[in-house]
Amino acid sequence: MLRTLLNQTSLTIAGIMSGTSLDGIDVAIVRMEGSGLDTSIKLLHFESFSYEAEIREKLKLLCTIENSDVAQVCGMNFAIAERFADAVSQTAAAAHMSMAEIDLIASHGQTIWHIPVADERNPYLPKSTLQIGDLSVIAKRTGRPVVGDFRTADIAVGGQGAPLVPYGDYLLFKHASKGRILQNIGGIGNCTAIPAPAGGMIAFDTGPGNMIMDQVVYELSEGRMSYDANGDWAAKGKVHQELLEDMLAHPYFQELPPKTTGREIFGKAYVASWLASAVERGLPQEDIVATATAFTAHSIARGYKDFIFPQCDIAEVIVSGGGAHNRTLLNMLGALLPEQTILTSDELGISADAKEAMLFALLGNAFIQGEPNNVPAATGADRQTIMGKLALP
Repeated sequence: MLRTLLNQTSLTIAGIMSGTSLDGIDVAIVRMEGSGLDTSIKLLHFESFSYEAEIREKLKLLCTIENSDVAQVCGMNFAIAERFADAVSQTAAAAHMSMAEIDLIASHGQTIWHIPVADERNPYLPKSTLQIGDLSVIAKRTGRPVVGDFRTADIAVGGQGAPLVPYGDYLLFKHASKGRILQNIGGIGNCTAIPAPAGGMIAFDTGPGNMIMDQVVYELSEGRMSYDANGDWAAKGKVHQELLEDMLAHPYFQELPPKTTGREIFGKAYVASWLASAVERGLPQEDIVATATAFTAHSIARGYKDFIFPQCDIAEVIVSGGGAHNRTLLNMLGALLPEQTILTSDELGISADAKEAMLFALLGNAFIQGEPNNVPAATGADRQTIMGKLALP
């Protein structure tokens, strides 16, 4: 099986993405031709599977030091892998494909903890990262080879292990005459700036994407809602400028790229503290949601103005991820960036929901083809390297 796989130049790959938003599992089955800059990709089928509320809340707890333990991490590593395997099987069935028609599975895994900068006070807390969803479990359940655990290789050569999407962003969206920013808005927001003509990229995590908005909506609705559909709740409120400026004063936004962040900084503890401050000020619920939404929009725009616009001209901002469906958020972003056209990747023929799963399929293809698939300019790595580990069925 492995010898056959390595000799193929055309592969059908199922990319699995489960992001920091903890909303569920995305699976994109794609057809790949070629390798490196000559790679082409075609989406064959996409499915999304929401996590049930219990799993979502357990994962949130795993992403906190206070509420996690080794037994829960150990068990969830296998439990989530079973769900990943089921998601691929169900996606193949929905596409009227047999599992034998899928050459490879590429899995991002579920991030539980990420340490992008070493703790100089503790030699046992070096730069490191942990994504669960055991590769062998997925391989044995599906009967297909699986590539995953990509981030660790980048960290091993001095990077921060994120963002990883610039590799695919460049392949899919480079343009001869237009400078573009690819903005993914999942749990965390990350951007890739591709100057025109396509040259050196700038990429970093802009800060929280949907993470704070979703947690605020969950808390205010007492668990009845997990997100603000279309941004309708935020559209009814007014942004509290003082509270917004307090949020934007967080030191993360002053750090120079390359940089990455996650629930370790902007998770449940951050939201609880911020929400308490908003309630103490007597803000109506719709104003709280509007301010949380504005925080994401302003942090994205500020990142561009501080770190991208001084270095290159940008004509278009192309948004993907769950945030692409939040019309209030996109309207806020458009108002902050009047000189740029705000698009969703759907408008360019790439599904905003499927894009990240497709990009991890690209990383899996590069692994099999023996091509470096990290971008040192984005992650701060010392050199290019081949990211990923292989599990056989």
